[in-house]
Amino acid sequence: MDKVINIWSNDHMNGHKLDHYDCAILRHMQRDASLTQRDLADLVHLSQNACWRRLQNLKAAGFIKGSTILLDRDDLGFGLVVFVMLRTRHHSADWLEKFRAHVSTIPEVIDFFRIGGDYDYFLKVVTQDMSSYDDVYQRLISKVELDSVTSYFAMEAIEEQRPLPI
Repeated sequence: MDKVINIWSNDHMNGHKLDHYDCAILRHMQRDASLTQRDLADLVHLSQNACWRRLQNLKAAGFIKGSTILLDRDDLGFGLVVFVMLRTRHHSADWLEKFRAHVSTIPEVIDFFRIGGDYDYFLKVVTQDMSSYDDVYQRLISKVELDSVTSYFAMEAIEEQRPLPI
């Protein structure tokens, strides 16, 4: 009997059911989006046409949001990873929109989350070195009032950009 996973989304996916073929397609595609249609079909044990139809359905349902390639941060000169924890006293919708817009202009911020707990926001920043991070920090604090900014510097990436556990 096929294992079926119920995916209950916030609003636009309306409870699609993924069977083991769909999950296999998603697993393989998130590891290597450059797979040919033939190779993907072989990996998931489907005909090319059936695999293609399923892939199109997964895209249409919003499970696949695009295709990207992974770049080597270190080889490209982005050897410093900084996890930035932010706290603010401002929690209005207007302040949040201004903050989101401002952070979105800083390309070194590659992940940006609103979080619960002792801090309000979490940012992952990649940059060349400490001097470059100081430039990012200065840009970050220049347009919005923040209560505190705490930076944690990564010493080693044990695992990075792992696939979702589908």
